[in-house]
Amino acid sequence: MDKQERKMKPVWIVDDDPSIRFVLEKALARESLPTRSFTHPREVLSALEDKADAPRVLVSDIRMPGGSGLDLLGEVKQRLPGLPVIIMTAFSDLDSAVSAFQGGAFDYLPKPFDVTRAVELIQRAVSESQREDAAAEPSGAAPEMLGQAPAMQDVFRAIGRLSQSTATVLITGESGTGKELVARALHKHSPRAGGPFVAINTAAIPKDLLESELFGHERGAFTGAQAQRRGRFEQADGGTLFLDEIGDMPLDLQTRLLRVLSDGQFYRVGGHGAVKTSTRVIAATHQHLEQRVAEGSFREDLFHRLNVIRLRLPPLRERREDIAALTRRFLVHGARQLGVEPKRISRPALERLQGFSFPGNVRQLENICHWLTVMAAGQVIEPKDLPPDVLAGTPDADVPPGVAVLPVVASSVPAWTGEPLPAIAAGDSADWALALEAEAHRLLAAGAADVWSQIVQRAEAGLIRAALRATHGRRIDAAQRLGIGRNTLTRKIQELGLGDL
Repeated sequence: MDKQERKMKPVWIVDDDPSIRFVLEKALARESLPTRSFTHPREVLSALEDKADAPRVLVSDIRMPGGSGLDLLGEVKQRLPGLPVIIMTAFSDLDSAVSAFQGGAFDYLPKPFDVTRAVELIQRAVSESQREDAAAEPSGAAPEMLGQAPAMQDVFRAIGRLSQSTATVLITGESGTGKELVARALHKHSPRAGGPFVAINTAAIPKDLLESELFGHERGAFTGAQAQRRGRFEQADGGTLFLDEIGDMPLDLQTRLLRVLSDGQFYRVGGHGAVKTSTRVIAATHQHLEQRVAEGSFREDLFHRLNVIRLRLPPLRERREDIAALTRRFLVHGARQLGVEPKRISRPALERLQGFSFPGNVRQLENICHWLTVMAAGQVIEPKDLPPDVLAGTPDADVPPGVAVLPVVASSVPAWTGEPLPAIAAGDSADWALALEAEAHRLLAAGAADVWSQIVQRAEAGLIRAALRATHGRRIDAAQRLGIGRNTLTRKIQELGLGDL
């Protein structure tokens, strides 16, 4: 099986109800996710005999005439420990589902389920599976970083200087700047390169499960803990543990993390014996940790323990000279994934891209290149082929019909009434910042209360309107463009009274 085939592994669906299988097959097909369906658990176990034909994600009902989804989960986890398994269950089975979740399932999906929610959950599991595949590859297979800009050359020099060190590193930078890629490079070029590299996003795991995820648990530590489980610190022993979004870690876990960094040992959840570990920690955040410390939401002693060496990754707008090389690489990468001929980008289209602010940074550029690989009509990408948000966000761009612009707010706003912020020229970040400051000054001078809340809500409403119009009302696409989850977008729409969108 070649690299392309590995990336196109199907999602396996196990359910004796043909209507459930049909709905999921069609919904996942619309998202270009291949599927394979089964009616009985024994069919799945038989298919798993051929490990070359393993799934990307397994979605299984919990109760079927041919066997139990929980039993299937146990069998699958023995054969493929890293495979994400989603358990579908009726509401009356939620206790069993929670036990399955704690015992190794990726998540559970209550029936009857919202199809959009189901697809979003499966896509998240697919992303986790792809991350596990990348982590399992030899460190030499890590993708090469590109960067001719002075700011990136500084990063490369820092990685070189750290190549003989195992010091704790704190990587800061906006979302999408490539913090995990730098963490992998630090590991690859360190004395611990022969050990494991384990990554965990502390913001993506529920608080109740994060402690067990980091430190592991003993059998019987809580309901559903049917076996001892090694946490990420144990998995990374002798290597590197990458803690992404460290600024979102709950305070009580910050205390436990500080003890591990200080003493080199910890206790599993429900355990009484100390577990020693030799793990290098690399942490990353897009937040301003000094401000979090001042607010009391991040421990000052932990901040100093993590902040031994700090690397700041520049946003893409500070390294525009790298956009051309990155664009060409992502176009080749996207074409390889789809099995098509790579597209070329014309000079005018590239100049338009180089004029875009890229709020989502390198990750956003990669997504745009994948979008162009699918959506651009010809082999040569012209400016008219670029996504609407790029055309609307570059200087002198003609905004296509249906793309949102920010209208003028009413002259007196003692409290937020659903109005957007004042009109700003597209792409002019300096004017945008001045207008925002002027609006805040006006509200404060008028004696308005909750000015912070008002402006944040109005900005969020404007972002959501723009994203939904740019994606023609597709909430999944809008959430992806904004860099938030679908559930977050839905909740914000409800909170802001934007239900008509």
